[in-house]
Amino acid sequence: MEQKPEELGLFLRYLTNERQYSDKTIQAYQEDVFNFLKFLHRSGDDNFLAVTHQDVRIYMSSLYDKSYSRNSLSRKISSLRAFYQFLVQENFIQENPFSYVQMRKKQLRLPHFFYEKEMEALFEAVKEETLLDNRNEALLEVLYGTGIRVSECAGLTLQDIDFKASVMLIHGKGNKERYVPFGSFAADALQNYCAQSRKKLMDTYKKQHEYVFVNHHGEPITATGIEYILNKIIEKSSLSANIHPHMLRHTFATHLLNNGADMRTVQELLGHVSLSSTQIYAHVTKESLQKNYRTFHPRA
Repeated sequence: MEQKPEELGLFLRYLTNERQYSDKTIQAYQEDVFNFLKFLHRSGDDNFLAVTHQDVRIYMSSLYDKSYSRNSLSRKISSLRAFYQFLVQENFIQENPFSYVQMRKKQLRLPHFFYEKEMEALFEAVKEETLLDNRNEALLEVLYGTGIRVSECAGLTLQDIDFKASVMLIHGKGNKERYVPFGSFAADALQNYCAQSRKKLMDTYKKQHEYVFVNHHGEPITATGIEYILNKIIEKSSLSANIHPHMLRHTFATHLLNNGADMRTVQELLGHVSLSSTQIYAHVTKESLQKNYRTFHPRA
């Protein structure tokens, strides 16, 4: 099964033009659908328009046998459900065979976040006055002070920042845009970095572009580059925790809710389409309350 069917091409164009999904997301959809088509081919039946619920059950069993993670399985099901729903809408088939595929509920995994004292240790680790420390301090202040994704931070340009209004225009998932406020700490760190480190790094390597954050060669930094910087900051600090790209985003949301922000506000700031995506942080704050209660109350 090497040739891409015409229907799959139509589906991918639909995702691009109508849904305005990112290239990375579309590539994942294509890979999931194409792997299913190859499974059908190996099974001796290439007619993906005649798939039955029994075919779906057999395919699901094969995926479970390969020990995919729950998130990977969920994504594959979602991709195939969307593909076959498109085929239904375009009258290629009458029924979506993936409509009723469900996975067992899993135990809620709470997002990891830093406590305020831990954030202080991270900021202390970038207090030196080197060019890269200035940049790293600005990165920390922006990620913690706005809750934006690492990919959104990498794509931030000078024109996106309004220092007078203290807001940033963030270009999020699915080409959705939102305005996010930032405070005086992030503003000071950004202005210091742009005036000192960014200009010198770009002048040294004769670079010309509008991206805010640059690497040590003055080139636009990547999301992977930001993740590397965060790991280096952890190593330099007194913390022993592991860090992952979303951890500062989780910390941003958790600290807002712990200090009295309402869920809808946090949803808007994070750029979540659904409130259900934000509600997991309510569980985090409850856990934090319980931990503090058990630690400090004499009758706990």
